[in-house]
Amino acid sequence: MAGPIHYEIYFRRTAPAPWTLLQACEDRKQAIETAEDMLTDKRAVAVRVTKETLDPDTMAFDSVTILTRGAPEPPKPKASRDADLAPPCTGPGDLYTPHARELIGRVLEDWLARQGATAFELLHRPDLAELLEASGVELQHAIQKVAVPESQATGQPVHELVRFYQKLSDQAVERVIQAGRRQQFPSLANRSLADVAGKLAGGPDRAFLMGGVVCDALKGLRKPSERLDRLMDLADRAPEAGPARALVMVPIEQILSEMLGSRAVLAAILGADLDLGASLAAAVRLVAPREVEMLTRADPRMAAMMPPTDGPTARLAARLAAGEYPLLAAALVRMVVRELTGPRRLRPSNARGEIDILRALAMGLTATAGRLLSLDEIQHAFTERSKALVTADFVGAYVSICDTAICEAEHLTRLCENVTGGANKRSAARWLAACVTSLKFESEMRAGATPPVAAQRLTVLARLQKGVRAAALGERDEQQILEAIGAVGGVVEAEGRLVAQLGRSPAPAHQKLSALLKLAAGETAPSGPAADRAKAEAMRLFRAPETRAEITAEPTVLPTLKPLMQAAGLAA
Repeated sequence: MAGPIHYEIYFRRTAPAPWTLLQACEDRKQAIETAEDMLTDKRAVAVRVTKETLDPDTMAFDSVTILTRGAPEPPKPKASRDADLAPPCTGPGDLYTPHARELIGRVLEDWLARQGATAFELLHRPDLAELLEASGVELQHAIQKVAVPESQATGQPVHELVRFYQKLSDQAVERVIQAGRRQQFPSLANRSLADVAGKLAGGPDRAFLMGGVVCDALKGLRKPSERLDRLMDLADRAPEAGPARALVMVPIEQILSEMLGSRAVLAAILGADLDLGASLAAAVRLVAPREVEMLTRADPRMAAMMPPTDGPTARLAARLAAGEYPLLAAALVRMVVRELTGPRRLRPSNARGEIDILRALAMGLTATAGRLLSLDEIQHAFTERSKALVTADFVGAYVSICDTAICEAEHLTRLCENVTGGANKRSAARWLAACVTSLKFESEMRAGATPPVAAQRLTVLARLQKGVRAAALGERDEQQILEAIGAVGGVVEAEGRLVAQLGRSPAPAHQKLSALLKLAAGETAPSGPAADRAKAEAMRLFRAPETRAEITAEPTVLPTLKPLMQAAGLAA
């Protein structure tokens, strides 16, 4: 049951001012008239009247607005969702974390590309730090690229974040420059890398100082292949084992990860003339050389798809094969998966070649399943890529080289075999079904169907049916396509009268039986009416006494016919 009711009158003197309670009364008409009088007398720019009902159970008022007049309420400032949240980087040391380096690499991507360096090198080379500090505008733009999105996400003022990150970057730059001026980075001019690593191991700033040593060795090298070769030289000179070896190998892996994370650098190292598909194949060969080598030995076509590794790339592949640089291997594989699930064509000008390279990539990545990626991740990547293979544009380009309907059907059958995912299989099956049920397909098969021509075309149709069965389509789609092919085969055989001519042929009975059984078994004719007529004619021939006498007289004939009889369903 509702409790006492009263009415409250609120007003705003100015548009941005908050609502202020004027008075409360028990008369609805009086409350509304008072509010409207305030607007008429220009004592307020906006008024509001609410009805307040007391709930006897909870003793709380239920408020309902019954009148709002005047200037609209200005939008409320965005609430600070994380106003008390500290910035992710609070000191210069935080800039050296992988996440921070990735962000630095993004916001300074163009500047780093012009310098031929990575974010890791920027944080360890005094000469690069001085160049960035002198540029001024580059650093300021990078700070703004970080501060503005963070302000939008957390509600903190942009200017405060800009000042904070400006101070943080100044401290980081000053740290690197001062370390260079004080010659804190050991020189490799008169000492071996192993000695330097051994003396730095256990020190408080060992990671920072060894990073400077490794980055200094890359100074003056801009070509990606030269830089990779130098890093492999450093890896060869690293200590054999222990913390000192890890102290050298960790910065090398970090630099490699940032280098090869750039699409341009990766293309320059793997081969600038390679298309995307070949680049991905080269990356797979780089991270899984043993598995790819086994596949290429088993399948020569695989060898033609996988670009060879040589020079510095081969040196890196050997180390990845030995289990070194696991983070780099994982990053490269993730890059391959990311490209597979992306929109870019693997071979833009060669649709058939795209399917070939996609099949090679599938074999290579599947061979690494469990070591670099799970099988589910690999299947998901190729399912996503298969969506692009069943679009109208790709299918049109794929069958554009075909002059005949049977050629188109064979290409589409291969497409069905190479796409993955239930929905993609169904889409590919629809393309194939549209082809084999078209008037063009039937007309081409029936044209000039003399017995020799009919026999050749029936063999082609039988081969097409085998390809459809191997494509692992859905049961309904497969049955529809097989029946359509079989129906065309039945018309071709009927018009060519191939079965009837075999039955009347003067050839020995076992030869006629062999030809008829191959037709009935689906070897030289598609399953359907043609195979059924061949099966019936073979049964008729078997029942003839002269045929039985001939088979009995030749003991070697029956063993050769029995497998065909079993395939045709005439024997157990």
